[in-house]
Amino acid sequence: MATGGNNVDAARRKAATRAYNALPMKLVIVSKGGGASVDAACGEWADKIRRYAPFDEIVVRPNPKNAKDPRAQLEAEGERVMRHVDARDFVVLMDERGKDLSSEALAAVVADVGDGGHSGIVFCVGGPFGHGDAVTRRADARVRLSSMVMNHQVARIVLLEQAYRAHTILRGEPYHH
Repeated sequence: MATGGNNVDAARRKAATRAYNALPMKLVIVSKGGGASVDAACGEWADKIRRYAPFDEIVVRPNPKNAKDPRAQLEAEGERVMRHVDARDFVVLMDERGKDLSSEALAAVVADVGDGGHSGIVFCVGGPFGHGDAVTRRADARVRLSSMVMNHQVARIVLLEQAYRAHTILRGEPYHH
């Protein structure tokens, strides 16, 4: 028995479909690592993202200079993060004080960046004290995943799932409703 709801959902997905240039995506995260189970889950999401665009994840060790001062930690981490950002990349700073985006709005950002002459999109997740000044200055957008603060490993999983979801929205695939 077919329902009218399925036709409405399919029509809505088709309407959301958008041609876009799928740019390489990168996640640069300041973290000690997530453990085997988090790494496995993130690996699954990364593989799904790679169906649509090249994807790379770079883990930067927190406090690489073992500084006692939080400001010095931030700057050392920021230097390491910036090594993975190209001049033509669109940089999205993941920040608890950033802008709230729906999944559809994130998909629109991904498409707009792809159409905007950038070489890639880089999502940056900072360390326990946030982001260094160089990373903050370089950011093209600031986004938050939730109004609640979450640890880096949870943020990593949520961000990867949302990056995958963005591509499925843009392609009109049924993953998103």
